[in-house]
Amino acid sequence: MREKLAIPEAEWPRAIGELCNLNHIEEAAVLSTCNRMEIYVVALSQHRGVKEVTEWMSKTSGIPVSELCQHRFLLYNNDATQHLFEVSAGLDSLVLGEAQIQAQVKQVVKIGQGVVGFGRNISGLFKHAITVGKRVRNETKIGSGAVSVSSAAVELALLKLPESTHATARMLVVGAGKMSKLVVKHLVAKGCTKMVIVNRSEEKVATMREELKDVEIIYKPLEEMLTCAANADVVFTSTSSETPLFFKEDVKDFPSVSSEVGSVRLFFDISVPRNVDQGVMDLDTARVYNVDDLKEVVAANKDDRLRKAMEAQSIITEESKQFEAWRDSLETVPTIKKLRAYAERIRAAELEKCLSKMGEDISKKTRRAVDDLSRGIVNKLLHGPMQHLRCDGSDSRTLSETLENMHALNRMFSLDTEIAVLEQKLRAKVEQNQK
Repeated sequence: MREKLAIPEAEWPRAIGELCNLNHIEEAAVLSTCNRMEIYVVALSQHRGVKEVTEWMSKTSGIPVSELCQHRFLLYNNDATQHLFEVSAGLDSLVLGEAQIQAQVKQVVKIGQGVVGFGRNISGLFKHAITVGKRVRNETKIGSGAVSVSSAAVELALLKLPESTHATARMLVVGAGKMSKLVVKHLVAKGCTKMVIVNRSEEKVATMREELKDVEIIYKPLEEMLTCAANADVVFTSTSSETPLFFKEDVKDFPSVSSEVGSVRLFFDISVPRNVDQGVMDLDTARVYNVDDLKEVVAANKDDRLRKAMEAQSIITEESKQFEAWRDSLETVPTIKKLRAYAERIRAAELEKCLSKMGEDISKKTRRAVDDLSRGIVNKLLHGPMQHLRCDGSDSRTLSETLENMHALNRMFSLDTEIAVLEQKLRAKVEQNQK
């Protein structure tokens, strides 16, 4: 199911656009990785927003809505904020503290810049999540000893191989992208000095060879992939191929691996969609491990994971409150604008009356002085109310007090901000969808 729902990075802007074309969705973001598919939205209606997004996911993936509803998880408001912060900090990863997810959260912001629909709320949420991830890693050292998905694959491989063969097992890496490069680096860190890399072109492999000069890296073209796999004890695969590269019919004819490495060929598939067809699992001569199997590595570090996670949670709770304060303060912006506009209309009307009484022969200097006087009076009168509508967490005023002030001003000056803004948004959505 996760493979059907996966959205490549290049398609994220299109997905955001389609989501924001839905009747009740204002802003959106997509976080699609090898281990998760998450959609974040700002909705005009919670119930209708969930319904529209679910139907959109069904349409794009081909998975029936009824089936999606059995597997989806829904988080709202503060819970959604907390979740993304945990994701960015690596607390929700299969491997605690892995840094790769934070880079993927950054990529959401990078790709979202300039995309209509990646708006102020969603952008602010993801940017704050990046800050939280950095702070958690710096203050708890949660990344020390923790690993990325690629590193976990290497650790799991070494757990499955006899220790005496760690330095001599024949290693094959299919693909030369970021994940594959991390696999290579972690293999080298564990003592591997020779490996074969299969890729469409040699350019990226040559770059790795230049960085790791003490390691024998042999390049082979994609056409020789099956031959190379037949001569390998362990196969790591991480490519962007949308169809499997290894099928049962291919692997069953491979020569047996030696008893020294356990008589079983190991496949570590860290790609989404999968590079190794599920049928390969039926063979007695092969074992296939994918992202879900990395839980075994996580379990090995359970005590350390729990201790650092508790430290990180206190930071995340604190940062969540700060973000919610910022988000709630945005609710007062329409009131501030309407109050200023209300005051400006009165000022302009009274100024016009005053100037007309003074006659047309007044000098420009006098006219400017009267105008400046009226603006100064209005600004000084508005200063107090405006201060009580701002809430950035730097003073003793609580969020509830700020929102109470907003509602009071709405009532006193008949601003009707919330209703007016909601009506404007809904009307704009209807007009947009009629074009």
